[in-house]
Amino acid sequence: MSDAAAAKGPPRPVSERLFAAAALIIGLGLVLPVATIIVLALMPAENVWPHLLSTVLPGYVMRTLALMAGVGLITFVTGTGTAWLVTMCRFPLRPLFVWASLLPMAMPGYIVAYAYVDFLSYAGPVQTWLRALMGWKTKADYWFLEIRSLGGAIFVLSMVLYPYVFLTARASFMRQPATQLEVARALGRTPWGAFRAVALPLARPGIAVGVSLALMECLNDIGAAGFFGVRTLTLGVYTTWLNQGNLGGAAQISAVMLLFIFMLLWIERQARRRQSFVLPAQRPRQPDRIRLNGWQRALAVAACGLPILIGFVAPALILMNFAASRLSDALSSTYLSAVYHSLLLAVLAAITAVILGLVLGYANRATQGGMTRRVIRLAATGYAIPGTVLGIGVLIPLAAFDNALDSFLRAHIGISSGLLLSGTVTALVFAYVVRFLAVSFGAIEAGLQKVTPNVAAAARTLGRGPIAAFGDVHLPLLRPALASAALLVFVDCMKELPATLILRPFDFETLATTVFMLASLDQLEESALPALTIVAVGLLPVILLSRTLHEPHITN
Repeated sequence: MSDAAAAKGPPRPVSERLFAAAALIIGLGLVLPVATIIVLALMPAENVWPHLLSTVLPGYVMRTLALMAGVGLITFVTGTGTAWLVTMCRFPLRPLFVWASLLPMAMPGYIVAYAYVDFLSYAGPVQTWLRALMGWKTKADYWFLEIRSLGGAIFVLSMVLYPYVFLTARASFMRQPATQLEVARALGRTPWGAFRAVALPLARPGIAVGVSLALMECLNDIGAAGFFGVRTLTLGVYTTWLNQGNLGGAAQISAVMLLFIFMLLWIERQARRRQSFVLPAQRPRQPDRIRLNGWQRALAVAACGLPILIGFVAPALILMNFAASRLSDALSSTYLSAVYHSLLLAVLAAITAVILGLVLGYANRATQGGMTRRVIRLAATGYAIPGTVLGIGVLIPLAAFDNALDSFLRAHIGISSGLLLSGTVTALVFAYVVRFLAVSFGAIEAGLQKVTPNVAAAARTLGRGPIAAFGDVHLPLLRPALASAALLVFVDCMKELPATLILRPFDFETLATTVFMLASLDQLEESALPALTIVAVGLLPVILLSRTLHEPHITN
């Protein structure tokens, strides 16, 4: 054997090479929508950049930046503050807030927006009660905050997205050793001073990850921003394509959104890299919780309870009140059809994402490096791509394939194939898989890390081939991870709105699009039942996640 061959080591088994090849093909297919947007923006068939730059694009960008800045600031303050309180302080209801702070994650932003607009509007119960109490007759007699505004959008989205920061900040605080905080206290720092000087800088990478995730979800929002009248880049893609029929313009606005996404991804990756060096791998001994007294306890309860009340409890009560008068809608064909379509899409996407995630996860484990791993990592960033961008990126190549196939069949056989992929359920499932494969891949990769390679090696020594060892050893051990991955993808698909609006077939409504359409027509009572259904499904991963929030070993 030559020195070069010896340096490369023994050749990989055929099965592992097949997994690597399959992962490479899958990864390239999943990257296709983003590549399509970039190519179309750089080499457009119809160059509308000058028109966009001189008309709508600057306004879209400024409003998007303002929305993201507001949401980023409020989620940072709310998520970090509540995480510090429940982790390091003693006060009433603290154990309740540990898991209840995750409840707003079950509320899609557009549903909360619909609830609050009706609740706080001129004809809503709050202003009606104020007019009756004060004797006011018209809107000119008093001032009331305008909920349909940029400020309203920032407030509502922040209250449903702060749990992302809460989770990452709390994980960072729990992993900080007691010695560093105790030294700061011994040097005369107050609890607030120790938090600012020691705890917050150490937790900064984890907090940056949470804020980046919240901003990605903010950038993906279309329902809340549209309902509040805030014309962001996401809404610009939707209106440019569906209302104006300008696919090139929609693709070029999507390319601008990709710049935002790449920036957020870079921030998240840098923060994760720093976090791995800042924090110890094992959970250290935690300091005793700070005992709060008097007004401090009341303030802590209010600080932790108000975001939950605003982001989950109040919207849920508003929707339940609406739904109570429309219970007969549960048997209507519109509702049942939307439930069926949502379940169909979510189940198909969850199964597909789990299968593809399993292939990518196993290939990533078996591959030491090279192009395959880079493509896998790139394909797993689809969660950051807004649904509107993804919808355009999926629609263009699928429509091109349908048109090419139809032209070929017409020319050579004399028949028309019609729309085989674009405008069908296939396109929607493909978009869901691209967007949520990262959820499946992450859960499966975490499960694979718990399976020692020695187990599979032992099966190989007993005569099992690589594929047989994979089926007999890895799959049984991965069942919990596969179930979690399927559940998370299923719930995310049930809530997905932007991609569904763009790609759904004609007269094909899901629960999310039904809520969006009814709310757009100000039929909020009719939208309450499908909205509550989405929220109920969204509680499933919250319950699953709350079980993982083990309390640190701190004196209570």
